[in-house]
Amino acid sequence: MRWENLGESPSALFGTDVVSRTIDTPEFRGITFHEVRARSIVNRVPGASRMPFEWTVNPYRGCSHACVYCFARKTHSYLDLDTGLGFDSQIVVKVNAPELLRRELTGRRWRGDHIAMGTNVDCYQRAEGRYRLMPGILAALRDHANPFSILTKGTLILRDLELLRQAATVTDIGISVSVGFLDRELWRTVEPGTPAPDRRLDVVRTLTAHGIPCGVLMAPVIPFLGDSPEQLRATVRAVAEAGAGSVTPLVLHLRPGAREWFMAWLGHHHPRLVRRYEAMYADGAYAPKWYQRRITRQVHELATEYGIGPARPSAARRIPPPPAPAAGRAAETAAEPTQLTLL
Repeated sequence: MRWENLGESPSALFGTDVVSRTIDTPEFRGITFHEVRARSIVNRVPGASRMPFEWTVNPYRGCSHACVYCFARKTHSYLDLDTGLGFDSQIVVKVNAPELLRRELTGRRWRGDHIAMGTNVDCYQRAEGRYRLMPGILAALRDHANPFSILTKGTLILRDLELLRQAATVTDIGISVSVGFLDRELWRTVEPGTPAPDRRLDVVRTLTAHGIPCGVLMAPVIPFLGDSPEQLRATVRAVAEAGAGSVTPLVLHLRPGAREWFMAWLGHHHPRLVRRYEAMYADGAYAPKWYQRRITRQVHELATEYGIGPARPSAARRIPPPPAPAAGRAAETAAEPTQLTLL
């Protein structure tokens, strides 16, 4: 296997000391873990991105959730890994992520900006149960009062409930759970490695009960399969009953890498829809604006009906200031971090 971005060059993503492991247990059968030591962990989002945040932390590449529509599939091609089954089963694990993050947060150039997690691949995918990278990451963010958000489909986030509660006392955090639909048959085929939608809503219910505000990213809304008025209503109603503070719809988008994999899945499971999708996504990765506006309007109207208000980011809470600096040394006042959110 040849990884272009692995080696000793200054632009290399990882060091050369890679350990690949195949673990023959039921939960990891067929999955290979490539344990690497990353050179950096806080990544700047490209300026052309549509993402509403500037910095991310991604302890994993590849994802055993195996969502057929995952836009991150293309990133596996940067390492000469397959964007189909390879993305689902060849998981890159940045084993030094917690220690590296702690070091980068203390760097002179770091300004305490918001960090988003789970925006590329899920940081609470199955691998996290084995490698336990998130507790160290959350502890570092807590200790530096650094604002952050997490987007996940994983119920494993509840393992770290106490760390989330501690972080919420010193900084601004945002948790969003992804639930695009409730249809169990659709879930089994399009998101085969994820917890069921009702279990994800249990996560929302639990976090909210423990005083941690949680929203739902209703994503993706899948055209012709999960977008009927009845389906949208059922999903928004369930989201409201789970106690979510907000619900934000996001229509399926099909970027290169994901597009080919999703269309192959569609041809196998729903061949009658192939031509309709080819027409709908003929102009690129995104559904037509009129369709996106229609779904957004419907979901927002339902959210209002079921009493889910708009997200209201709170002011960031901070760690108490340190003692006054010694005489002759000017005290530095950190700028108040801006809260960016996926919700």
